[in-house]
Amino acid sequence: MRWSLRLGSILGIRIEVHVTFLLLLVGMVALSQPKTSAELLQLLMLVALIFASVMLHELGHALMARRFGIVTHEIIMTGIGGIARLQRMPEKPSQELLIAVAGPAVNVVIATVVAIPLLARHESLEAILAAYSSGQFFESLFMANVVMFFFNLIPAFPMDGGRVLRAVMAMTMPFARATRYATIVGQGFALVFALVGGLVWHSVALVAIALFVFVTAREERALVQTRSSLTGMPVSAAMVTAFLSLETRHELSHAVDLLLAGEQQDFPVLEDGQFLGMLSRDDLLRGMRTEGPESPVGRLVRLDVSPIEASMPLDAALQRMSAQRQSALPVVMRGRLVGLLTLENIRELLLVQEARQRHAGTA
Repeated sequence: MRWSLRLGSILGIRIEVHVTFLLLLVGMVALSQPKTSAELLQLLMLVALIFASVMLHELGHALMARRFGIVTHEIIMTGIGGIARLQRMPEKPSQELLIAVAGPAVNVVIATVVAIPLLARHESLEAILAAYSSGQFFESLFMANVVMFFFNLIPAFPMDGGRVLRAVMAMTMPFARATRYATIVGQGFALVFALVGGLVWHSVALVAIALFVFVTAREERALVQTRSSLTGMPVSAAMVTAFLSLETRHELSHAVDLLLAGEQQDFPVLEDGQFLGMLSRDDLLRGMRTEGPESPVGRLVRLDVSPIEASMPLDAALQRMSAQRQSALPVVMRGRLVGLLTLENIRELLLVQEARQRHAGTA
């Protein structure tokens, strides 16, 4: 995600903070209007603990996903919550159900731990709520986790509750259909959020959440539909066979000439005739600025891009491209480079399939 700052990693998961979280922090300070440095410090400590609660919520998703062999690449903290970016979707509805509820379960644990000393002090939940209304520190932390629990379980896909809804429906119907129904429900909730936030509460944050839910639901629905359309097809059905490659000894100026001469934007790089890695358009342009046009391609080649087999299922290859943020992957057959799989070619294949289906429907 653009405009994100990397903080480090936890359990091998990259942690990033989006600029919108920093804007949220500034907004909270401005609205609270702390009068003394002690009040400001307390507010910042509360924000830090809420940040930690959201982080633990997302780690709950990530650790449950790890139990099913699903890697979490990163957790991004934004102004409207955390996002755990999984390598792939769970294979079974029961797995998605457990992954979805793992996050809110963490908030229950945190709220319970905080509530134990609070109940000893206040002796009733009503007293805790009264102390929260007056801005008490730990009471605010308790309520933040309670709100996170209930809000995330709203069945507004792709929030946790929406994923629970899809998982339950997917136990009795095809995954793509369950996704379609879940996204319709989610976008309905998004419209309600937008109306309430804009017309009743005048809350910019709720409107932003509504927009996020609506757009993300639409994108995930499109992704699932795409995967469903590609099921059963091999990579060879969509790969580009007329492609250009580079040698490590070639200069960047030569790569630029190839880039400008056609539509290909990602180039396989060979060394002694064997596939070595990939050079993307962005890496090429960055290299032109930092290394100069006479620098060899071998200085910029990405070695972490593994080729895929031509017989690999196309939907699995698309999932790998999404997880690795690659717009193209090299395709091999019996160890020999035979093609490129690009997002553009997958889109064209889907358009061809759609045209064929419409023709068959009108024939």
